[in-house]
Amino acid sequence: MNTRKQVLQDRAIVKLAAHLPDLIVYGDFSPERHSVDYFDGVLMFVDISGFTAMTEKFSTAMYMDRGAEQLVEILNYYISAIVEKVLIFGGDILKFAGDSLLALWKVERRQLKNIITLVIKCSLEIQGLFETQESEEGLDVRVKIALAAGHITMLVFGDKTRNFFLVIGQVVDDVRLAQNLAQMNDVILSPNCWQLCDRSMIEIERIPDERAVKVNFLKPPPTFNFDEFFTKCLTFMAYYPSGDHKNLLRLACILESNPELESSLQKYVMESILKQIDDKQLRGYLSELRPVTIMFVNLIFKEQEKAEVIGSAIQDACVYINSVLRVFRGQINKVFMFDKGCSFLCFGFPGEKAPDEVTHALESAVDIFDFCSQVHKIHTVSIGVASGIVFCGIVGHSVRHEYTVIGQKVNIAARMMMYYPGIVTCDSVTYNSSNLPAYFFKELPKKVMKGVADSGPYQCLGLNEKVMFGMAYLTSNRNEGYPLLGRDEEIKYFRCSMREFLTSNCSRVLMYEGLSGYGKSQILMEIERLAQSKNHRTIAIALTKISFHQNFYTIQILMANVLGLDTCRHYKERQSNLQNKVNTLLDEKFYCILNDIFHVQFPISREVSTMSTLRRQKQLEALFMKILKQTVKEKRIIFIIDEGQFVDSASWAFLEELIRTVPVFIIMSLSPFLHMPCAAACTIMKNRNTTYVTLGALQPKDIRNKLCLDLNVSGISKELNSYLVEGSCGIPFYCEELLKNLDHHRVLVFQPMESEEKANVTWNNLFKNYTKLTEGLKLVTLGDHKEIKEVCYLTGDVRLKNLSPPASLKEISLVQLDSMSLSHQMLVRCAAIIGLTFTTDLLFELLPCWNLKMMIKALAVLVKSNIFYCFRNGKELRMALKQNMASFEVHYRSGSLEPTEGMPCGHQEELRELESEVIECYIFRFCKPVMQKTAYELWLKDQKRAMHLKCACFLEENAHKCKRCLSGDFVPYHHFTVDIRLNSLDMDTIRKMAKSQGFKAEEEIIFSKTEIPKKSEMFPENISFEEIREKVLSFFDSIIIKMRTSEIDIIPLESCQCEDILEVVTMPLAHHFMALGEKNKALYYFLEIASAYLILDDNYMAYVYLNEGERLLKTLGKKKSWSYMFESATFYSLKGQVCFNMGQMTLAKKMLQRALKLLNHNFPSNVISLFLQTHVKSNRFFQYVDQQAQESLPPGKKRLAQLYQQTACFSLLWRIYTLNGFFHYKYYAHLAAMMQVKSALETQDKFQIIKAYLDYSVHHQQAGYQGMWSKYEVMAIEQIINLPLKGEGIEIVTYVVDTLGYNKLMTGHLELATDLGSRAQKMWGLLQSPNKQYRVLCWLSRSLLLRNRHKQLVQTLEWLWDLSVIEEHILSKAFFYFSCLDIMLYSGFVYRTFEECLEFIHQSEDNRILNFHSGILLGLYSCTAIWYARLQNWDYFHIFSNKAKNLVSRKTPTALYFQGICRYLEGQVLYLQKQIEEQSEWAQDTGVMLLKSLETLVAQSTTAIIFHPRLYHLMAYVCLLMGNGQNCDLFLNTALQLSETQGNMLEKCWLLMSKEWWYSSSELSKDQWHQTVLRLPSWDKVVSSKLNLDIQRNKFLMRVNILDNPF
Repeated sequence: MNTRKQVLQDRAIVKLAAHLPDLIVYGDFSPERHSVDYFDGVLMFVDISGFTAMTEKFSTAMYMDRGAEQLVEILNYYISAIVEKVLIFGGDILKFAGDSLLALWKVERRQLKNIITLVIKCSLEIQGLFETQESEEGLDVRVKIALAAGHITMLVFGDKTRNFFLVIGQVVDDVRLAQNLAQMNDVILSPNCWQLCDRSMIEIERIPDERAVKVNFLKPPPTFNFDEFFTKCLTFMAYYPSGDHKNLLRLACILESNPELESSLQKYVMESILKQIDDKQLRGYLSELRPVTIMFVNLIFKEQEKAEVIGSAIQDACVYINSVLRVFRGQINKVFMFDKGCSFLCFGFPGEKAPDEVTHALESAVDIFDFCSQVHKIHTVSIGVASGIVFCGIVGHSVRHEYTVIGQKVNIAARMMMYYPGIVTCDSVTYNSSNLPAYFFKELPKKVMKGVADSGPYQCLGLNEKVMFGMAYLTSNRNEGYPLLGRDEEIKYFRCSMREFLTSNCSRVLMYEGLSGYGKSQILMEIERLAQSKNHRTIAIALTKISFHQNFYTIQILMANVLGLDTCRHYKERQSNLQNKVNTLLDEKFYCILNDIFHVQFPISREVSTMSTLRRQKQLEALFMKILKQTVKEKRIIFIIDEGQFVDSASWAFLEELIRTVPVFIIMSLSPFLHMPCAAACTIMKNRNTTYVTLGALQPKDIRNKLCLDLNVSGISKELNSYLVEGSCGIPFYCEELLKNLDHHRVLVFQPMESEEKANVTWNNLFKNYTKLTEGLKLVTLGDHKEIKEVCYLTGDVRLKNLSPPASLKEISLVQLDSMSLSHQMLVRCAAIIGLTFTTDLLFELLPCWNLKMMIKALAVLVKSNIFYCFRNGKELRMALKQNMASFEVHYRSGSLEPTEGMPCGHQEELRELESEVIECYIFRFCKPVMQKTAYELWLKDQKRAMHLKCACFLEENAHKCKRCLSGDFVPYHHFTVDIRLNSLDMDTIRKMAKSQGFKAEEEIIFSKTEIPKKSEMFPENISFEEIREKVLSFFDSIIIKMRTSEIDIIPLESCQCEDILEVVTMPLAHHFMALGEKNKALYYFLEIASAYLILDDNYMAYVYLNEGERLLKTLGKKKSWSYMFESATFYSLKGQVCFNMGQMTLAKKMLQRALKLLNHNFPSNVISLFLQTHVKSNRFFQYVDQQAQESLPPGKKRLAQLYQQTACFSLLWRIYTLNGFFHYKYYAHLAAMMQVKSALETQDKFQIIKAYLDYSVHHQQAGYQGMWSKYEVMAIEQIINLPLKGEGIEIVTYVVDTLGYNKLMTGHLELATDLGSRAQKMWGLLQSPNKQYRVLCWLSRSLLLRNRHKQLVQTLEWLWDLSVIEEHILSKAFFYFSCLDIMLYSGFVYRTFEECLEFIHQSEDNRILNFHSGILLGLYSCTAIWYARLQNWDYFHIFSNKAKNLVSRKTPTALYFQGICRYLEGQVLYLQKQIEEQSEWAQDTGVMLLKSLETLVAQSTTAIIFHPRLYHLMAYVCLLMGNGQNCDLFLNTALQLSETQGNMLEKCWLLMSKEWWYSSSELSKDQWHQTVLRLPSWDKVVSSKLNLDIQRNKFLMRVNILDNPF
């Protein structure tokens, strides 16, 4: 039964009938239009209050999750209840009009008495529905009901495509007047209704001075039986469901298919509704909060009461209105007679949005007004137009509903129509959005209008009045002193063209093409300012759409300016000016040809009166040409035309002739032509003297600067900057609208800029969370107020990702969406659910009933339409996002503007090529985030939820590392600890996942008990260090040979795809679960994302997602469950890693200790517990190591997850304690290192064990235990000897080579480090691991630099450069330039120029990854500071030294940090030299503090012994400067000895030169480094030179003997 009911409801005719009353569905009307019908009946008008306020509340809501669906639910909850009551009582819903409805009981006149009683009963029951109810949004919803009865006239009218009906007559007027008398919860009877009703049944209350009455209640006699009465009344109702259909509300619900009736009914329904009925994919699409333009038209007739008379007038008006609206995709929504005759119109319905909607609406309004004012029998025409967001949607009951519009803007349009009769009016929003000239409007006096706020009304005049001169000036809202941002290159082309124009006798044309909002007018304003000069005259005008339809308008305005007519106030003044200008050029009898164009009144001569229009135009053009020729002899003329696409054809033709005959400079901005421009325009564009510049988006830094200047702040938060840079797509207008929207919602807060040096670092201020205005740009200050540096932040609770786009931008996106086919709209909406970036796999999963070919074709069209970008893989996407495209493109004699022959054929061919490109692409991204948000908002709540769930189910199967990385979780064994899966798993899937994590099935475990490898024969006892070295290197060489030549599948076939998985799987999963309200699952994926970003070296993004996770964690509340505790521990562990990487060791230690506590492992916090735990743990440690030789089962899944987190925490903790100089901290470090080994051994994971052994070896080496560190190093090597060379095994071997080499570098074994490094980089290269290969190349290049092996160094740097370019790897590129600076400063030649290095620093210092990576920026800034210090350029030295100083506190135990701090201190040593030379009073204190800093660094840098020679060298120089010769010798000899031991040839050579120099009597000139820089050879010259260039002599020699007695 239910299936049959569903089938009936899905019929098109049933869906159509639901939009129409029974009066139309079962009516039999004459096919002629118009037709009139008469009958008797009762009308009920129900007005519901509260809905407009509710609509406003929703339309101004911040977030996308407060969409139209909630509003629909609330509206229809109440309206459907009313509709149901009316239908139960036998009524017919004639019309819905916003938040009101009109119902009819059509009966014979003799039945009116009983039916009125029935309708009163219905009214009182409706009233009872609202007496105590309050909506869930807290709004008080009440009703007013009016009843009238008597003779009713129905008028049917329309054209071939649309039909409309009206009920008119005295009864309609009566019900309207009665409704006006009603208060909330009143039921009012009109006078005639009161006369016709059964008065004995009704208790009423008289209304003072009115014949209408108020119903209090019904008072039936005791014997009255309502059921019998109702049954009696049913006999009067023709279409009331009865018999088998008595349970139905309407008989129309079971209409049988009838093509003829269906065709007839379709004419009464809007085209948008018909599309929705036809296209089942887009069900529910029509209910939304949508920016529209509302138009009310009120027609008042001369003889209101006569339907036959006014019928023809309404028919004529309707046909014309429909024809005008159809041109601009507008539609008539309602026609009714509640307020003396009124048509309700609306532009911009779903599927019908058109560009320039407001402009079209106003043009149409003027056109309709002019026509209707001439229609016979129409007395007054009044039109109101308003723009804004309103609710557009289906309102009512499932069996009877209509498409309607509700909102404040609807009320404003209606009120303006009534309060300003006889004219066309619009509100201020419409006026500002119209893009029409100012003379199109006239501001009206404000009136207090019922129920609406001040709308700032304007009268829309159209083009009936003469256009006044001076109205077309180029204007801009840019403040004086506000710079033109990001358009330097565009202005450069103006300067170049200007020079060419002034130095030649030829015309020049410069055109700037760009989409609306790209800042074309701002460029022209700047050009107008720059072009001002005594030697030439500049004339600037701005056109509008209206200009295009006015023949010769552009030339009219230009010539009026040339002739000085634009400032004349009266036609006589213009006439006098014209006589003076043209008296020598034109015979007086021809003056009258100027009358029309310049609005003057010269007498019309007989000769001119007989001229044809064409001849007059030719004579006028010839005159203008003479005037311009004469003018340019005196001064050159520059014409500046804004919005050049609106130049009319006649003006283009004149301009073409002008540039061929008169030397003028025309500068023009224009939007892309919608249609092919006229021939003259094309000729100008292809002229050899035309430069055509296509404007693009602004760079991110320019958007940031714009934001700072617009807000008048010195900086903005990174989150705000990212949101606006991404959301604006570099379009200034988008940026401004997004910023206004944020300001409107009051989420911007302003705080004083904090100091760069933070006294107390916390997690919340770990990162500098704001970005600054570019240096050199100044804020606008008012008066004498001192500049207070402020930063703009966001309020803490704002969710930018869910923020609804502003109405202006949403409208632009809706125009694009509505121009698409329905299938393309469906694809865009499905993609919007996935997110800004999506994959074809997931999109195909969401698209209903699509095949792959359909999807590819649609994607190709949408890529061509600039809706999507397409990428073959994630790497292409990341490279595209990093690249800042040029903001312009220049064409000379642009052939691209020429139409190609056979355009349709060419278009199809281009589309086929694009399809073949698209089919290779896997990842797509919305070109504009606003489009994604707009399309997302079109879904209803339940639909969104279902789609998000579908996405999550599809994605979670791939939510793990890539196959290359063995498919594990980013947080090891994470998914085994938390139940987050949506899909149910069978046992085979579980086994497969367990195996990918390293687990074995029970049957496998029996045959593979864990064993510690036996003592390898490779390292017998008493073997020497050299023999171990040779054996190890030989072993690694054999591995490399096998990797290169073996037929076994050792090398993976693909590189790591984890970054792609992060972006297209893991991050979207978190988004989908947040949308589903699954906070536990979302938290899981936030932790996975943070862990992945840490693996990818992106500390800042890890920090961002950990903060997202922290917000979720707080909302979940504290729980005692194991999974919650583990998630919390992981959260603090990851926080600790971020703090460690950022060099904030105190904070990192706190986070890691908290993580260990949550993992049930309390790390000691005082000395007593330290020694106690050390004693206990040491005994257990050695016992556990001994037990490992015995058989043992692997730990359980949850225990493994714990152990991995413990190992990670201990690994960082011992390094943190090693950095601290306190004596007892080495015991903390020892305990942590020991516990790392124990935890690793318990995991039984080879990689963890080897890593722990190597770490333990480094720890012992730093503590000075020779035997212990070498023992654990050998143990690590022994572990890898018998590993299978496949998959994880080969990765582990390569890791060992890499780590050993790095450790040897740090401990000063340069020769072995170089040998191991060369092998490690080969192995990582073969394994296709660029992220790991770059690390080897970095420290290997450092080894080669210190060894003075220049050829190998340059080769390594070339590999590093290639890798940085191919992978777009910023850290590789940064280290490359760091090395280039070192080569210039210390090796004596140039590999990359200093200028190139400096440019990289300026361009990249704000890079997210680079900025939050400890060490590299410190090194780059410090090297640059040293360069300027050597050049004695102390201003620049201080700039870069201060930047470096802010990074010094971020201490990490890495080579990069120690290298950076060494360079920083060297800069300070050079500055000390300056202070001593200038006899500064602070010099001695500075010297003592500097020496202490150097000594402390030597003491603390036990992890970086390789840098000790350089530090001792600097200490020796400080002692020398301070007159301490004894310590100078001691430090110098120590440095020489260490250099010799380490094989540090670079430092050794320099030390010998310093020793020779310092003890000589020679003196250095101040410009020594200037001279050295001039003779520094390039590497190419060093290689190609036949002479043996002694580049060692190009070292900087530190000056001595500055003063005889410095202190």
